[in-house]
Amino acid sequence: MNQTLIQPLRATLRLQFHKGFTLDDAIPQVPYFASLGISHIYASPLLKARAGSMHGYDVVDPTQVNPELGGEDALRRLVASLREHGMGLILDIVSNHMAVGGNDNPWWQDLLEWGRLSPYGQFFDIQWHSPDPLMEGQLLLPFLGSDYGVALQEGTLKLRFDAGQGSFLAEHYEHHFPICPMQYGELLKPAETLPSEQAESLKALAERFTTLNYQTDAHTLSRPLQQQLQELASQPGILAAIEENLRAYDSRQPEGFERLHQLLERQSYRLASWRTAADDINWRRFFDVNELGGLRVERPAVFEATHAKIFELIAEGLVDGLRIDHIDGLADPRGYCRKLRRRVDSLSPSRHLPIFIEKILGDGETLRQDWNIDGSTGYEFMNQISLLQHDPAGAESLAQLWSRHSERPAHFIEEARLARQQILNGSLAGDFESVAQALLQVARDDVMTRDLTLGAIRRALQELIVHFPVYRTYINPLGRSSEDDVFFRQALEGARQTLSEADWPVLDYLADWLGGMPWRDRPRGSQRKRLRHACVRFQQLTSPAAAKAVEDTALYRSAVLLSRNDVGYNTERFSAPLQEFHNACLERLKHFPDNLMTTATHDHKRGEDTRARLAVISERADWYMACVEQWRMLAPSLHSDPAAPSTGDELILYQALLGSWPLELDVRDHKALADYNERLWQWQRKALREAKLQSSWAAVNDVYEQATQIFLERLLLGDEGLPLRSAIAEAVQAIAPAGALNSLAQTLLRMTVPGVPDLYQGNEFWDFSLVDPDNRRPVDFMARREAMQAQSTPAQLVDTWRDGRVKQALIARALAVRTEHPQLFQQGRYQPLQVVGEQSERVLAFMREHEQQRAIIVVPIHAAALLENGAVPLVAASRWGDTRVSLPFATGDAKLKGLFSSAAVTPQGELMVSAALGDFPVNVFIQC
Repeated sequence: MNQTLIQPLRATLRLQFHKGFTLDDAIPQVPYFASLGISHIYASPLLKARAGSMHGYDVVDPTQVNPELGGEDALRRLVASLREHGMGLILDIVSNHMAVGGNDNPWWQDLLEWGRLSPYGQFFDIQWHSPDPLMEGQLLLPFLGSDYGVALQEGTLKLRFDAGQGSFLAEHYEHHFPICPMQYGELLKPAETLPSEQAESLKALAERFTTLNYQTDAHTLSRPLQQQLQELASQPGILAAIEENLRAYDSRQPEGFERLHQLLERQSYRLASWRTAADDINWRRFFDVNELGGLRVERPAVFEATHAKIFELIAEGLVDGLRIDHIDGLADPRGYCRKLRRRVDSLSPSRHLPIFIEKILGDGETLRQDWNIDGSTGYEFMNQISLLQHDPAGAESLAQLWSRHSERPAHFIEEARLARQQILNGSLAGDFESVAQALLQVARDDVMTRDLTLGAIRRALQELIVHFPVYRTYINPLGRSSEDDVFFRQALEGARQTLSEADWPVLDYLADWLGGMPWRDRPRGSQRKRLRHACVRFQQLTSPAAAKAVEDTALYRSAVLLSRNDVGYNTERFSAPLQEFHNACLERLKHFPDNLMTTATHDHKRGEDTRARLAVISERADWYMACVEQWRMLAPSLHSDPAAPSTGDELILYQALLGSWPLELDVRDHKALADYNERLWQWQRKALREAKLQSSWAAVNDVYEQATQIFLERLLLGDEGLPLRSAIAEAVQAIAPAGALNSLAQTLLRMTVPGVPDLYQGNEFWDFSLVDPDNRRPVDFMARREAMQAQSTPAQLVDTWRDGRVKQALIARALAVRTEHPQLFQQGRYQPLQVVGEQSERVLAFMREHEQQRAIIVVPIHAAALLENGAVPLVAASRWGDTRVSLPFATGDAKLKGLFSSAAVTPQGELMVSAALGDFPVNVFIQC
């Protein structure tokens, strides 16, 4: 593959591949992506995933490109098309986990069949030595839809013979649990009716299977035997004899019940109800998802096996960059990243392939510079721009409104801590217990701490995790780094505020064990190993605890303003001063100039333009509070149950409607409203269950959910809902222009601040989506291609802003400038510019400078009041008055060439905002 044609990394566009949008489906769109200014397509995972996967993170076979997407041939066709346009491919890879359960993961199935004798026994993160004697040496499989005994009794757990594979398995709906070949002997008893020759053949094979119990290489020897069984089973008489044997294992009969139970008890796994996972799980999952099993990628053999296809694609020049999913799930993220960098560099020595990690940064946390990565996927930029666009003036009144009506905490940190307690005692209880037990073993190693009780360790550990301000630390043999210690000390201090003083000494021991004491200071051998194990387990618990409590619980419970609730946000903060945004840009340019800059992802809770519209409420808090009071007066007739939805859920629904209401949706268009209602209910049902207050995935409250669904349907579809529906639609139109202005500002900032702009599929037009799967709906690329071909003036784009072409035009023109001046935006100095005049607080301006080139970027912030209820997202020039940007260079009477218009500079070296933003809502000016 010719690499000389690939452009430098300039802008990425994320595509979500699945069976409905394959690699071949993307090929016709490549010319459009190129015309938009994209340099690299950024693909969702492409390795073989579970059949029907809509995201690709449930990989079942990492050794091949997903056939559902077209396989490797389709990948080559897509890359060839990209190369024709000088474009590259960045690939999302999953290093932390694989899909398990079902019957489609060959590694997992081999593990179940052979247990620790399987070569894949070291691949998955399993604790074979359980303190529970019922699970000693066995893997808990919480995949049954009922209790184990009930499944046997009802016959939903059946013993079956797969003649095509020559294997026996227990089957429970889609789940297949293989029987170890060492037990095949008892299942191959020849029937008396069999001809002697066939009976002898079957008996001899049964004996050979039985001897596997005494063979050290049983795993290797079994495959030829299974092939022989497959051949024998092709004879109808033998197959009938085998099927007859299986009838003796019919668990609906008393003898069969006991016989099948005894056979299953001898397997390397213990079958159990899905409800047992939270408490008894003895293998690491992705968060609390039973169908995703954690990998031990820190082991060399696992690293090589899981990355072999990726490395092959890189070596062939088909992949030009990597995005690493959920880096914090790994035992040693730093070691993994550095190892991956070395391998990638060795496979592609003539060019640099960027490596980006999915990492959620806590308040005050920064990416580690010694990981040898190029940056993150940009969640922190989403947060930074959101903080910038929220007006602090609205924080207090909106918080009071929420707490008064919902009777929930107004401070998000309180909601998050309550959620962490619930998660640690619920879905992650087994993981928590594993860490507590590991710490107990560390305590037992020292005579000075052996009297510490498990109960005391549990209490201290829980409060430490509840107060943890970041996802995790990165303890190494030298202990905690200075960066980690800051956050660990914060957690310790928080835990001391809630624990009894009697437990404070236990916290001190935890501080010592969890990175306060270098491992190398411990005696070599088992003590050091146990300490390291406890540290790794602790770090692999704090991360999912934070994710499940914040992302998948508290973000659905708290609604002071939903535009401040998203993945990677420091939601406890409502806004931030302008200088903080500038400081973040300066730091990024210094340390990670190629960091991805995103405002929308496949995981976001609300679309980028949904959030931008809702942010306007922070500027119009009094107006919004009056709206809520009016809406609640109109709502009682829509309730089928006075308690459903709760007041909190009702307020959350109103905000969701305000943010996602389509611009052209008419309150009497029943078909469009029905489609919208379906989208809203899909979101609301998920929101109710994730919040875990009125309903949950584990215990669905059908009565509450049905009553809430009726309320939504009456609001959007019923005649009785027309007054409230109309009032909400009117409120949407009142803030929509200001929301669009916010959207255009965040779009231009993403294109011009230090970093690499990352677009999400289809978001060149307005994105008023909700959480997945709403944000993964099919994209109308034809409409976007046609819009790109239309020639429109700035005035026309502004006047017709509702169709989204104005956003697309801004993206295309900004990326064209980046293409013309690549060094200016990749390496150029970032300098905040002073804004003076009567509206100076409503303008953000900065300069990018490289050698003799300069770019001046000007965008409005908190400008809703300046629109004067106008119908377009453009502040009238007169409203800016004497507001001007001070330029730090001499220009004389020079003109600055803008994206949409030029502007003169005053003799005093100032750029009048009225001229800079007179024809278009935002602007970039180039001086060469």
